[in-house]
Amino acid sequence: MAFKKLTTRPEMHTRALLLLASICLLLTACTTVSFPELNLKDEVTFESDDRILILAPHPDDEVIACGGVIQKALAKGLPVHVAYLTYGDNNEWAFIRYEKRVLIAPQSIRNMGLVRRLEGIAACEVLGLPPEDLSFLGYPDFGTLTIWNNRWNSSPPFRSMLTRVTVVPYTNAFHFGALYKGESILGDLTQIFRSFRPTKIFVSHPEDQNPDHRSLYLFTRVALWDLRQELKAELLPYLVHFKSWPLPKGYRPDQTLSPPESMSEGIPWKVLNLNEDELALKREALRKHKTQYDYSHVYLESFLRKNEFFGDYPVVELTNNHEDKELGGEKDLLNPPEELSPEQRARYTGVQRRYIRLEDRELVLNVTLSKPLANTVGAVVELFGYRSDKPFADMPKIKVTIGPLAHTVYDQFNALPAQSVRVVRRAREFTLRIPLEIIGNPEKILTSARINAGGLPLSWAAWRVLKVPPSAGKPLDAHAQRVAVPVL
Repeated sequence: MAFKKLTTRPEMHTRALLLLASICLLLTACTTVSFPELNLKDEVTFESDDRILILAPHPDDEVIACGGVIQKALAKGLPVHVAYLTYGDNNEWAFIRYEKRVLIAPQSIRNMGLVRRLEGIAACEVLGLPPEDLSFLGYPDFGTLTIWNNRWNSSPPFRSMLTRVTVVPYTNAFHFGALYKGESILGDLTQIFRSFRPTKIFVSHPEDQNPDHRSLYLFTRVALWDLRQELKAELLPYLVHFKSWPLPKGYRPDQTLSPPESMSEGIPWKVLNLNEDELALKREALRKHKTQYDYSHVYLESFLRKNEFFGDYPVVELTNNHEDKELGGEKDLLNPPEELSPEQRARYTGVQRRYIRLEDRELVLNVTLSKPLANTVGAVVELFGYRSDKPFADMPKIKVTIGPLAHTVYDQFNALPAQSVRVVRRAREFTLRIPLEIIGNPEKILTSARINAGGLPLSWAAWRVLKVPPSAGKPLDAHAQRVAVPVL
């Protein structure tokens, strides 16, 4: 039977999960509940010396989130450049609908990536942006967050799920043949930033529920930190994928596009208002993404509204006085995502609250859950340190996985002693104590939390940036290290 074949080949199992996820995203377009409109007062403004960089995870994101930005910037005569992280070559359901047949061969999938590149070029030409102002990086669609998590330094490159390659396969890409590794993505973004020298960067949001959207934000953050002496740019994240949003679905040009209600606090949002002509041109550009438009036009047209909006969480500045800092959590925990199966909805557990403090050269992270962890449900906390005097590829990438009875600690694929991170469990709560030393004595930290069930994510909490006080992030001298090591 077909189902038995799926369970005997890991790549087919993964493909089946991807197809299921695609169906789930489409199903979210069917709801009609609406969020109250938020009062968006601060406006995005453009100065005469601005240089506008749009970073798009996939071809179509540049129009969905920034079609108005591109038009207004070009109308003012400002330089605009769009850089695409991927060729969007992993949306198999959309490709089946477009080709009217099932695509299996990796070369056929790569050909669809080339189609999506041409769609991006056509869409930008509608908005007034010529092909020479576009860059296509060609990294693996639906794979870049995995690269961010554990494909650095000596780790092997990522292998794309459908194209079955470990390097950028497109000869017209920005860096043909680049390995699917973190250093490659970071290097390409750094090169683009240095060459174009943007003053405003529009990029995907750290709470977006698409993994490529989250990863592009994270790589962008690190690239800007590396270029802190050369480049000062305003970061303006945009949201595309979020649970049961935007609502109501469909083409509603007379309505305002507002952030999800659960993200209405804590983010200083800015709005860009569109006139009727700009909105009409945005719609025409969006239709150029035919592979995606034919497949999910109701969802895509939900972004054709009177405005676009942008905003980011502020940096959390840790202190040396044991002061708790809130990192936020999920607010709508009574309504699990519609795309989850009945079994997953029954097991649904969310990150309700996160608090963090610095205490004697340890990070103390307290996480409150919506329900206790179960046998097949675990929590994952990730902490990636950054230092200005050390390549990011060489810094630890810590993942702590917490189950109901035990926990594991990994730096990419390398297991660390479980006792290197202390965990205290309560009914719906756990506390981690993480020595700064195992995160590389960082100056900054990128951290997130999620809940997994059977290896698949049930829910996510946003990636946040932590700033460590200089005295805390400074490595201990040899004498202090000898004193700090406990005798067992």
